[in-house]
Amino acid sequence: MAIEQSHYAKNLVSKNLSSKNVVFKDTHSERKLFASRLLFSLCLVIILSLVLLARYYVLQILRHEHFTTQSDANRIHAMAIPPARGVIQDLKGVVLAQSKPSFTLEIIKERVHDMDYTLRELQQLLQLESSEVDRFRERLQRKQRPYEGVLLRGNLDDEQIARIAVNRYRLPGVEVTAELVRDYPFRELFGHSIGYVGRISEKELKKIEDDGDIDDYYGVFSMGKVGIEKYYEKDLLGIPGAQNVETDVRGRILRTLDRKDPVRGKTLTLHLDVKMQQAAVDALAGRRGAVVAIELETGGVVTAVSNPSFDPNLFVAGISSKDYGALRDSPDLPLLNRMIAGEYPPGSTIKPHLALAGLDNGIITPEYEIYDPGFFQLPGQTHQFRDWKKGGHGGGINVHLAIAQSCDIFFYQLANRMGIDRMRDFLQPFGLGEPTGVDLSGERKGVLPSREWKRGRFKQAWYPGDTINAGIGQGYHLTTPMQLALATATLAKRGIRIRPHLVKAIDGVDVQPVFAPPILLHNPKHWDAVIGGMHEVAQGARGTARKVFHDAPYTVAGKTGTAQVVGIAQNEKYDAAKLSERQRDHGLFIAFAPVENPKIAIAVIVENGNSGSGAAAPVARKVLDAWLLGQTSTVAETPTTAETPAASATVAPPENGAGE
Repeated sequence: MAIEQSHYAKNLVSKNLSSKNVVFKDTHSERKLFASRLLFSLCLVIILSLVLLARYYVLQILRHEHFTTQSDANRIHAMAIPPARGVIQDLKGVVLAQSKPSFTLEIIKERVHDMDYTLRELQQLLQLESSEVDRFRERLQRKQRPYEGVLLRGNLDDEQIARIAVNRYRLPGVEVTAELVRDYPFRELFGHSIGYVGRISEKELKKIEDDGDIDDYYGVFSMGKVGIEKYYEKDLLGIPGAQNVETDVRGRILRTLDRKDPVRGKTLTLHLDVKMQQAAVDALAGRRGAVVAIELETGGVVTAVSNPSFDPNLFVAGISSKDYGALRDSPDLPLLNRMIAGEYPPGSTIKPHLALAGLDNGIITPEYEIYDPGFFQLPGQTHQFRDWKKGGHGGGINVHLAIAQSCDIFFYQLANRMGIDRMRDFLQPFGLGEPTGVDLSGERKGVLPSREWKRGRFKQAWYPGDTINAGIGQGYHLTTPMQLALATATLAKRGIRIRPHLVKAIDGVDVQPVFAPPILLHNPKHWDAVIGGMHEVAQGARGTARKVFHDAPYTVAGKTGTAQVVGIAQNEKYDAAKLSERQRDHGLFIAFAPVENPKIAIAVIVENGNSGSGAAAPVARKVLDAWLLGQTSTVAETPTTAETPAASATVAPPENGAGE
């Protein structure tokens, strides 16, 4: 039966299939369905592509700067490694200027979202002065490398560092970095000679760029401003290094990829000596003035003091307005480097050189004598040029005594016979009226007057009275203490002039002396005549400085001098008690020792010290003792012979002369 049912089913299916025309494959429908699906897929791809392109446009065009900044926050970049500035040391190796670690506050502007907000917050945290913020904004405008920090404040203390650390999470771009800053351990003692470094100004940066030296200051914020620090800037600076580092999003260094170490600046060894410097400052005893001492063999400046001085450490990280105002407005002018920028009438300290000029020009001889009645008159005039000593020095005054007793009348007559132009021509080779070339910045050249100079300066003719004034170092004649020291050293070396310099060696290599053409006299014995008179000044029976040097265990040749600050009337007598302290005469003194084999020459000026013998000579004695004997001595500070100047003004001199 099962076999019959199966057969029946097969017959039934066969009948049904034969009764209907069945189609097993519809190609057209399949193609139509495929096309619709393909179109849908293409539209979907296009839409997605457009969405993707739109997103790319937003990211790459509209928000490019934002995402670039974010990506730069976590990348590899270069960092400067500033070099350690060279050490400055004295003759014996005592450090006078060095670099020490310090913490500074810098801002990386690329990481700061709102600079005004950041500065307001920092002002509250650190009590920043408005001047500090203003200087920061100036630095911010300068051209610099990306991600290079801009200095806001230096020399942070522990409390300030802690405040910044606690608030760092809300101050992106604010960094506390360690750097080397300049330190001057002797403070005011070497303020004017060493000078100081300070933050680079906009003007200085422009000059650096114009000179093509910008790479030398990569990562360096300070440079020498005055003194040795400025003069030897290139030697002291060193060569910056660099390193490539990887940082995280907060700017913290993750690792250093490569590094090029900086090269330290060169070490400068000076002729200056701490002991000598201190001896000069102690001898000045707080008075305004300057002391310059030169070693004759090398031309090295072994003492360079300008008093009052200042603390150079105040300028390193940026001096406050209060501190700078106190220095700038002080009537004592502590910022004036009196050694090279203080210009004073040389007074009678110029007389030995003028005596030498008279001898060499044949105007006088060593045996030539005059009578000194206490005044001098030009032919045909009634005006009297007075001697500093009332009643004069009497008769028999030759060149030896004229120098020893500082006889004005002798030099009035000599100047009148010689004339100003011959005086100028002879004095200039001694280094007067021109910069000495000493290795300090800011040197002035003084004034060595002549007919041509007065005509160019004042559009006036030269008068005979001008020559008389110049004969005793008054009138228009102005010198710096450095020039006086050089002129004295050249006299001691009998015409051999060496350019003065403070630096003895650079990285252990000695600085070679620079010589000027020698001064050759027609008769070399004239050196002896003048030097003999100077020896009489210090240690002779009638010398104006004999009380200061009479017990010195070495021989000294010197010359006292007094320079007027204000003029007095023709018939009046100079009385210091009637003048205010700043109107009193300046005291000057020049010297060298020992006479038979000179080793050191010195020039001293004590402003408003009244006389050279009473104020300046004792200072010189203490410095010479410190150099020649290794000790400081106590000497009397009152003159043996009072030196009182006659009438003359130093700024706009009349036709009458002045002297001691």
